[in-house]
Amino acid sequence: MSPIENPYLLNADNILQPPTTFWGRLKHLGPGFILSASIVGSGELIATTTLGAKAGFITLWIILISCVVKVALQLEFGKHAILYGETAIASFNKLPGPRIGKGHWTVWTILLLMLVKFTQLGGIIGGVAITANMAFPAISISMWGVLAAIFVALLVYKGYYLLIEKVSIVMIGLFTILTFTSLYFLQYTSYQFSFNDIIGGLQFGLPSAAVAIAFGAFGITGVGADEIIHYTYWCLEKGYGQYVGPREDTEEWRARAHGWIKVMHLDAIFAMIVYTLMTAAFYILGASVLYQSGQIPESYGMIETLSSIYTETLGDGAKQVFLIGAFIVLFSTLFSALAAWTRQYADIFGQVGWIDFLDNKQRNRTIKLLACALPAGWFLIFLFVKLPVMMVIFGGIITSVLLLLIIYVGIYFRYKMTPNAFLPSKLYDFSLWVSIVVILTIAVYGLYKTFMG
Repeated sequence: MSPIENPYLLNADNILQPPTTFWGRLKHLGPGFILSASIVGSGELIATTTLGAKAGFITLWIILISCVVKVALQLEFGKHAILYGETAIASFNKLPGPRIGKGHWTVWTILLLMLVKFTQLGGIIGGVAITANMAFPAISISMWGVLAAIFVALLVYKGYYLLIEKVSIVMIGLFTILTFTSLYFLQYTSYQFSFNDIIGGLQFGLPSAAVAIAFGAFGITGVGADEIIHYTYWCLEKGYGQYVGPREDTEEWRARAHGWIKVMHLDAIFAMIVYTLMTAAFYILGASVLYQSGQIPESYGMIETLSSIYTETLGDGAKQVFLIGAFIVLFSTLFSALAAWTRQYADIFGQVGWIDFLDNKQRNRTIKLLACALPAGWFLIFLFVKLPVMMVIFGGIITSVLLLLIIYVGIYFRYKMTPNAFLPSKLYDFSLWVSIVVILTIAVYGLYKTFMG
């Protein structure tokens, strides 16, 4: 929880002048890196390597575009949260159009899609359990799943987020070092790749057999639709909205808003650089080692297959290091996702009139209840399906569908709710529309090929 007493209720006492230097802005980064902790486990470790194993280098372009193209929408949502001091869900509920009770149709749609996305988090908790079982086989996968659900629930329930966030980022950093080290030594094995392989992966090829996986990977790698929504919570809890203060028609307020929006832009871009490099490295390892050896991560053997990326390049001793790193990455994803999901569900409950989300006590009580209920639901779905890779990929497909809603709202934010003093440059608008067109093209084509082709 932020040191600010209530980050969702603007208070003039929390106003803070924005930093004016690059180094000063760096000190206030954070929300984008929280998203990175959520992205790396499901998108990079599982979906990216699986796509590389299935298609080889030919679909590298999809992964790179996925990481870069959604950031424009993320910036639009972050700017809106700072200017209005409210979450994305709160803004959705103010849109014109049909309503069911107190909730706008977009709010109910998000609730439905997030329920379907339970499968994705079931796959993540399954990955945590499988990894722990490989390291300590005396305890069954099912029991590890129970322990993971209980532990992550306790952490979010008790509110230890800031500490775990820092530890997770450090461990993800160590895992990143291991990954790039493996990528380097890959060139000294029979799985080495060439510059021509990379160029071949940028030719916009898409094998029909890999369409569903590519479509799911597009939705889940980089910042996904749900993470764009979640970004507004972290921007507010970091204090960006509070530092700007309640909206006023003054030059001072506009100057503060411009300053903190610049900080948010830097935060999102830095995070994008980090997870794009990480994603590309994972993909190349999967396309080199797994594709050439004919290994596809599947079912309970998923982690064993993924570990070969490291053992083939760094030796058998790297397997234990990989298991530690994979556990940390997957668990940090599980944890950051639970922290975000509990806030999002509590927010939705507030918008439809079930609770008062702006009331600290009601919001925190709801978050604690959800912190216990959600992991239990994710674990039960994993026990029923038992196909973590498929579960994660399916979640990515649902995320791609949710991106269509994000596009609609993003356009509304830009052209209906952006004050004149904050109208963007032509370059920004061009980037936004490139993002929209690319997402629409891939989403529509992916849906058609997945369900009709």
